[in-house]
Amino acid sequence: MDVILIPGFWLDASSWSEVTPALDEGGHRVHAVTLPGLEGPDATRAGIGLADHVAAVTRLVDGLDGRVVLVGHSGGGTVAQAVADARPDRIARVVYVDAAPMGDGDAINTELPVVGDEIPLPEWSLFGEGMLAGLDDDLRRRFRERAIPEPAAVATDPLRLTDERRLDVPTTVITCEYPSSQIQEWIAGGAPFVRELASMRQVDYVDLPTGHWPQFTRPAELGRAIAQAIAR
Repeated sequence: MDVILIPGFWLDASSWSEVTPALDEGGHRVHAVTLPGLEGPDATRAGIGLADHVAAVTRLVDGLDGRVVLVGHSGGGTVAQAVADARPDRIARVVYVDAAPMGDGDAINTELPVVGDEIPLPEWSLFGEGMLAGLDDDLRRRFRERAIPEPAAVATDPLRLTDERRLDVPTTVITCEYPSSQIQEWIAGGAPFVRELASMRQVDYVDLPTGHWPQFTRPAELGRAIAQAIAR
């Protein structure tokens, strides 16, 4: 199976390097992507928005044979969701890593501090302790050394969804910062931010307790969880 790994904010394809061995061992063809504007610290980020990230991954899907699995971490989950909306017949499964599908018209995050055309990785104090769980001082240092500013418009552009066939695509949510039981409670309570997830017809959950960046804090376990999701 072709598996496309989509990183979250501030990260490039290399962020998946410790996750991929479990997928390689399973015989999968792994395609970790670096999204437009994340090629390096000096890359151009002006004029790059969410649609550009979605288009880049959609082109990759179109260049592969057969159906593919999309794996999206954090904001990369929104990119995966939009690609599933654009190519629902090509997607065998979407795996959300500490992420969840959003509603049409929603933005990934409008509260991150913008500097010009980009969003640098903020100070750690901006993140809650739950997000930072497992991210010790050494991992924080390594993360910040590798972090690339995110194109600002990617965080604030509204998500556009047009094809309800996306709701039939099998979905796995790997929960890290919150347990899956909490998400189920939000769905049962009709919370608006999980309305898209509540509408999906084939969803399963995997609990991987750690912070928001399991590709750094529990990479081997994350790789196995993704491989198991694909096996379903």
